[in-house]
Amino acid sequence: MTSPLTLLFIRHAESVGNAQGRMMGHLDDALSETGLDQAARLADRLRTHPPTHMYSSPIARTRQTAELLQRSLPNDSSISIQYVDELKEFQNGIFQGLTWAEASDRYPDLCRALESSLTWIPIPGAESWEQGRDRAQRFIAKLLDSHQDGDRLWIVTHSWILQHLISSLMGCDRTWGFTADYTSIFEFQIWRSHWSLHDQNLGNTELWKIRSFNDSQHIMSP
Repeated sequence: MTSPLTLLFIRHAESVGNAQGRMMGHLDDALSETGLDQAARLADRLRTHPPTHMYSSPIARTRQTAELLQRSLPNDSSISIQYVDELKEFQNGIFQGLTWAEASDRYPDLCRALESSLTWIPIPGAESWEQGRDRAQRFIAKLLDSHQDGDRLWIVTHSWILQHLISSLMGCDRTWGFTADYTSIFEFQIWRSHWSLHDQNLGNTELWKIRSFNDSQHIMSP
């Protein structure tokens, strides 16, 4: 019997803008020194379980993380990285590149409203919740159409869209919030051969497993 399809979702390492507390959105910036160390530690951890395919957001901090992981693979590895726009971070409109203090100074009314309400409030120039969810669902659908049992995928992405991706994979109509540390991994295993069957096996927990969730032990150790 072959092995299941493995989906390893990975949040990028810390960037310079992240370290400054900036809402980066689609802005490009390099990894910080801490981020470079985080990516190197993750590469060491994953080296013995290489992927069959790699996907990444094309934004610089994510692309750099993915390329560092790729370079850690064995010399005879021919794994290339597929850069996918659906994996980009939240397009955050007028907040892009700002710290929260800067945003509060420029847009005080909007920031006060966001701080005082649990209801979704649109940010001018930003994508909507529905747009983010739609692109996450498109990516998951394409992924499941393109891969089979035995494939092992590394998917390097961002924290906001990661919440949509995992909620979409799990078939939730809500997007669930959760913590995603820098270079944390979220590992799912599914039997692709059974994925499209709607029978009693929907409840068969041998077919769909969450193997790790926000696992960043590689950056927690000395």
